[in-house]
This record gives sequence, structure tokens and C-alpha cells, in this order.
Amino acid sequence: MRLVTVVALCSVSVSCRSPSGADLPLPWGDPADAGFSAERLERIRPAMQRYVDEGLTGGIVTMVARRGLLVHWETVGFRNIERQQALQLDDLFRICSMSKPITSVAVMMLVEDGEISLDDPVSQYLPALEDLRVYSSDGPVPLTSAITIEDLLKHTSGFTYGPFGETPVDTLYRRADVFSGDLQNLVEEVGELPLLGQPGSIWNYGVSTDVLGRVVEVVSGQPLDEFLKLRVFAPLGMQDTDFFVPPEKSSRFTTVYSTAADSSLVEGDASICGSYSARPPLLLGGGGLVSTAHDYIRFAQMLLNGGELDGHQLLSPETVDLMSTNRLPDELVPIRIGEWVVSGYGFGLGFSVLTDADATPVPDNNGVFRWLGYAATYFWIDPAEELIGLAMTQLAPNTHPELEAEFQTLVYEALEN
Repeated sequence: MRLVTVVALCSVSVSCRSPSGADLPLPWGDPADAGFSAERLERIRPAMQRYVDEGLTGGIVTMVARRGLLVHWETVGFRNIERQQALQLDDLFRICSMSKPITSVAVMMLVEDGEISLDDPVSQYLPALEDLRVYSSDGPVPLTSAITIEDLLKHTSGFTYGPFGETPVDTLYRRADVFSGDLQNLVEEVGELPLLGQPGSIWNYGVSTDVLGRVVEVVSGQPLDEFLKLRVFAPLGMQDTDFFVPPEKSSRFTTVYSTAADSSLVEGDASICGSYSARPPLLLGGGGLVSTAHDYIRFAQMLLNGGELDGHQLLSPETVDLMSTNRLPDELVPIRIGEWVVSGYGFGLGFSVLTDADATPVPDNNGVFRWLGYAATYFWIDPAEELIGLAMTQLAPNTHPELEAEFQTLVYEALEN
């Protein structure tokens, strides 16, 4: 029985349950009430099914909400292909870099609390970063300005990742194995390495949000996971979002796949994708969380609502506006990750932000803010349309980015008013 058939018999309430037993994260709405064509929304499922049928990924969950109403939530494919376990609505996914917006919200909560300021040098809280230098082929050179909290939020700090780049600094990161300890160790390790560029002068994807996770720990006096549970997850009812999967939830944990040389799917490398079987020593606020579609769309709806959901005000509307506005100068737009140019997008404080809708290959609007995860999870928020789209599969690295574009196109094509 399809989800739409069942929920039509339920009261419009987040306590209504889906066929799988999963609670609805938002009130269920008739597509017409949310300005959608129900018939065109039904095109999403067969389009996603093709990715499974063609052996391109294992299983996909998709969600669409508009005007505060959930109008589409479906799964196709498998949690685990080998065991032929069908993917369920409440299954758990490695969201990887979709952790970044969550940690960024935590940081902005501390800003609103008056505990930190966007202009503060990060070394004010993390002394290990006091003596940073910038890479030069002639030898490290001093900073012309300090890394600020804002630089970390918008990835203009000069930090990098290591595994995803081929610069001399990325090579140094790989040799140093900066991810081998806890957050304090990560900060100490990167504090010994040169930056890729002067703070504020480049946009580069790196460990900035992980460094912010350590700022949260130092300022709050709590481990990052405890702060997130208390201040973000509990108020939003994100009961399945964490840095590991406890034994009682392990049956809902989706298998991550990679594409082999012969184009077949094979289980992903655990050393890259992680087992998540126990609380890790390194709480990567930039990429370490596991979550569900249910949990993440509640987080996204909070942002679309201006920082509030179900009576819980996590941030002010003004702060959400600040976070979801491009903060980069023209010369740093569009952003780039390696060879991938993110056409039309700048960056705010935790999200990429669309500044040139004509430059993108899919239908959207200026002001859309979004991010994605390494294992092929995606979300976007369109304030102009009061719209949220979310898709999750588990494919690392993501060899089929066209899935996101097709899903987004189908969503916008289903809009009527």
C-alpha cells in the first residue's frame, strides 16, 4: 500500500505513522494544497527506480515539503542489495558533509548567546592556531589577517582536507594524518601545517567546520555530540541523528556502495565510509553524522521557518537570513571543489547559496541554499517557493550526480502555483 493511501486516513499530525512504522516528520498535505500536481509528483518514484534497476545505486529515499506540508516521501530499492532488504522510510544514512549545516547552526547559536562573535579570531579559543603560516614555494609566509569564526563558516580560512586535493598542502595533510585522533588533536595537527592561502582570499573546502566543532566544545564546555543533542537534536525531535549507530538501530543502517571498474556495485571501503558501530573519538562536525530523511527534513524545515519548529526557536530569523545569504566577494564566486565548479553558487555561513539561477542546469531560484554529502545525500531549501527537497542514497564516491539534478527538475516541474 502506498504512503499516500495510508496517510490520507490519518489526522494531519506529526504523530501519524507511515506504513513502515516511521513517524511523519511534518504534517501530511494534499499536493494541491501545497501547490503541486499530484500526477507529476508521481513521476519521481519511477525516475528513481531506474537508478536502482540499472544497477547505479542500491536504494533511494526522496522527500518533498512545501508550505510546511509533506507531500512526497517514498523509497525505492534496497537497504542491502545482497540480502534483498527493502529500503525503509526510517532507515539510517551516512550524511557526511550534510553534517556541516548542523554544526554551523550550533556555532550560530553560540553567536546568538553572546559567547562568540563572527569577527573573533579562532585562535582566541584555540591557541594551537596562533602561529599559522601560509604555504609558499619559497617557504611559509606570515598571515596578513587572522582566521575568524566567519572565515571558518564560509570556508575562506585557507584550511584544506587532504584526500580531495592535489596541492602541496593537501599532500602535507595526508602525510600528517590529521584525522587520527580527537578534535583537539585535529586542531593541533592542522596548526602545524601551512594554509593553502591567506584567510579571506580563497574559497577552499576543508576542515573548517571540524575546527568549528572544537570551538563549540571549548566554548560550551561539552563534547560536540552532547551539545548537538541538547541544543539541536532534542528540540527538533531528531532522535536518530548521531555520530554512531547503536546496536538496537543497526538493522536500519543502509549499506554504502561504490562503483567498481566494471560499473557494478560493490560494498564501500569501511576505512573510508566507516562502520559507525561505536561512538568515535573524532566527532567530525564537518562530516561524521548519521541521520534519517525524517530527521533531516525537520532540521531543514526549521531553517525555512526562520529558525523555529514546533515552538522551539533555535535561531532568530535574522540569523538564518545571514547564514543563507552569499557572503563571498564576486571574485570567489562560483565556488569550486577540486575540478567541480558549482555553477551559480556562492557561499553563506554553512550552505552554498544560489546567486545566478541562469547559470544552473536545473530549475531553481536565486536564494536557494543547500548542501550535499560525499555518499550521495542532498537537500535544498527554496525560500521563494517555501520548498524543501531531500534525496538520500549511499554511493561513495558519488558517480551519478545526475540523480540530484533529475530529482530537483521533477520537483519543480510538479509545481502548479
